[in-house]
Amino acid sequence: MVAFFNAGHMDFKQIQTFVQVAELGSFTRAASVLRVAQPALSRQVRALEVELRQPLFDRNGRGVTLTPAGQRLLAHGRGILQQLERARLDLEDTRGAAAGLLSIGLPPSVSRTLTAPLVESFRERFPRATLSVVEGLSTYTLEWLAQGRIDCAVVYNATPAAAFDLQPVLEEPLFLVSARRGTARTLVGRPLRLAEVAAHELVIPSRPHALRMRLEMALAEAGLKPRVGLEIESVPAILDLVQRHPLHAVLSLNAIRGSAREERFRARPITLPAGAAPLAATLWVATSAQRPRGPLLEQAVPLLSQLLCRHLGMAHSS
Repeated sequence: MVAFFNAGHMDFKQIQTFVQVAELGSFTRAASVLRVAQPALSRQVRALEVELRQPLFDRNGRGVTLTPAGQRLLAHGRGILQQLERARLDLEDTRGAAAGLLSIGLPPSVSRTLTAPLVESFRERFPRATLSVVEGLSTYTLEWLAQGRIDCAVVYNATPAAAFDLQPVLEEPLFLVSARRGTARTLVGRPLRLAEVAAHELVIPSRPHALRMRLEMALAEAGLKPRVGLEIESVPAILDLVQRHPLHAVLSLNAIRGSAREERFRARPITLPAGAAPLAATLWVATSAQRPRGPLLEQAVPLLSQLLCRHLGMAHSS
């Protein structure tokens, strides 16, 4: 889409106008915000539709809704506008201090533990900068990173790709998680073997979620398959189901401790055959290999890595 944007006749104003109309759902409201006459604004959007040879909006009496083509263009348009804003901020005179907007994507299980200390450390370290934290599964945050909607992402078990620079930060051991029964008072219970994991009915994310793929690989190496009862992407929903039904999950300790319901669950380490790689989910910090790193991103990535090790690594050592 970026190549088409450069090759065609779309300009900044058209993209800005389209995004504003799409987000507000109304030509009238967008014209008011942009302080542009509505007929002129409508002509800009219509010219964009003519150039792309397809409608971007469905017009009705209550406003407008995006067509499938409009939804795709909105994702690219937001990325283009955010990149232009970052370029403007990066080129401003900052008198030697890192400044601008930094947008970081975090997996939900990491976000619950890391967001508060990240915000505090960021504000102390970069008082002239603005931080935006967005939550999403690794598949989505990598897509947002490629589109330019975010500057970096913390992702699980990333596959090397030319579009990204990947830095491994931390390995989170995985545990079989069950509802706590009886008089047990500690979170971590006795270890169990892979065969015992395979015997339990699991609620687990669907493929190609990194955790699901790592577990299936370990089981396949032992000639086993998981018993999948339900496929659920949300960690809070997985924990709800484990608590209320005779189901089990494979998660990190951080996912349990981040739920603020630690006392309701029992986590058992999973032992693998001698010589096998540990059953763990690797956390990576991903940045774009196709866009230059500004001073803010260059300095923020080491800070993010330190915080991941300090706050998530501590969850596994305590």
